Amino acid sequence: MKKSISMKLIEVYLIFALVVITYSSAIPKPGEDKKNRVHEQKLSDMEHEHEGEHNPDYDHEAFLGKDEAKTFDQLTPDESKDRLGIIVGKIDKDGDGQVTEQELKDWIQYVQKRYIVTDTDRMWKDHNIEGDKLSWSAYKQRTYGSDDDPNEEDSSTFSYKDMIQRDERRWKTADKDNDGFLTKEEFADFLHPEEAEHMRDIVVKETMEDIDKDKDGFISLEEYIGDMWPDKNEEEPEWVKTERETFKTVRDKNGDGKMDLEEVKNWIMPPDYDHSEAETRHLIHESDSDKDGKLSRDEILEHYDLFVGSQATDFGEALTRHDEF
Repeated sequence: MKKSISMKLIEVYLIFALVVITYSSAIPKPGEDKKNRVHEQKLSDMEHEHEGEHNPDYDHEAFLGKDEAKTFDQLTPDESKDRLGIIVGKIDKDGDGQVTEQELKDWIQYVQKRYIVTDTDRMWKDHNIEGDKLSWSAYKQRTYGSDDDPNEEDSSTFSYKDMIQRDERRWKTADKDNDGFLTKEEFADFLHPEEAEHMRDIVVKETMEDIDKDKDGFISLEEYIGDMWPDKNEEEPEWVKTERETFKTVRDKNGDGKMDLEEVKNWIMPPDYDHSEAETRHLIHESDSDKDGKLSRDEILEHYDLFVGSQATDFGEALTRHDEF
């Protein structure tokens, strides 16, 4: 299993992607590395999803949701099964005792959307909203402590120049009507660009910028491997050797020894790829003991460690929330 490093969830492509850049529960202070990449998951881990080898943490987050944390990992197996059983009842919409592929896919999509809505609501309330919109100036003031022009060397924000310019580029892309303000819906696109079609190019550019260490506009083989496996003090594991070959035969489509923007886009956002459908099929494939294409409550509980585990995020709130699924 590859180790997660600079990128924690592609929720996504997520998210996602799943994955993705996702903000923390509090506004980061200037200088914190809060916007390194859209995806919360390491790109290398996302490739497990694309190519059939799954990271258990990804399964847990896709099924349970990533916003609530630190509950299932503190439970005993019996307690985990009890809570999971309640969640299964929510997923089984028609109450026939069988979770179909569509029901499971609907649940995973619901969890993903609910996280985005909750995260956006939390962040929106933490800013100085003017009417029903947020200005760039107000956002910059709240996030960086000043709305100074970062291009001025004596500005208090000069040391954060690159971060602010990157924010502003994303801001302008999210601002559909180009009025300089973001509505709450536009702000959601700003926070979670991996979920908005018109923001996809920003995801690719930010990914490219983060991995392209020599800033030549391409991702070389060594930059690709270095982003996944930074610890060169140990013997290169087998999966790294596999990734080297994958880069040459799959990622670098034109065979020039590097990935350009289009090749990076095909890598992290493969066309016609539905992460919720892929995750659904994976979970059913791994848990469907009688191979009838559906999951019974017993099958899910029998494979509870696939759905929840030591790194699983908490979905306890789902057991008490009154919103409809």
